[in-house]
Amino acid sequence: MADFIRKALQAEGFSVDWFQSGEDLLLALKAQRYDVIVLDIMLPGRDGLQTLQDLRKSGVGTPVILLTARGEVEDRVRGLNAGADDYLPKPFVLAELVARVRALGRRSVEARPVELRIADLSVDTVSREVKRGGRTIELTQREYRLLEYLMRSSGRVCSRMAIVEAVWDYDFDPGSNLVDVYIKRLRDKIDQEGSVRLFNTVRGVGYSLRVPQ
Repeated sequence: MADFIRKALQAEGFSVDWFQSGEDLLLALKAQRYDVIVLDIMLPGRDGLQTLQDLRKSGVGTPVILLTARGEVEDRVRGLNAGADDYLPKPFVLAELVARVRALGRRSVEARPVELRIADLSVDTVSREVKRGGRTIELTQREYRLLEYLMRSSGRVCSRMAIVEAVWDYDFDPGSNLVDVYIKRLRDKIDQEGSVRLFNTVRGVGYSLRVPQ
């Protein structure tokens, strides 16, 4: 079922990560931000409701759609009280799930800050205008997606695998230097000589965007 859901969402243009346990999801959320979470209550180990409660206690406000075979009113109430934003009992139509994900995704995007800023680097996420120290920087569409991803993850180290999946929407080829090439392009445009270096390389792991200590 999870594979069908993943393929249906990807066919509609969504970038999808699939985690097979609540523990894996909570671990991923420490390094990655998502627009929507589709969460099955019937998970191995920590079930979906407990996972949701732990997620909300940790301050994660990402919209959550609960999936479950439990269709009784009291079960729905428990899910909503635990912090769910929507509830879809099984069996369901994939088209309805996609529509609900899209609706919650719009709400999530609208809640994001319009301007992202690190030091004197700013990104307007509406106009996609990038400036540093008053200087406007022209970026390609892919360069912009990479920069926005790193800025939303500022202070954290982003692995090459996570970057490729988030920015290019396909699985990572360990032999590819695609990420390194695009990071160099951004460095050349943003970290010009005389500027504080914001792009940081963590050898063997990936990259982060932060103000040097």
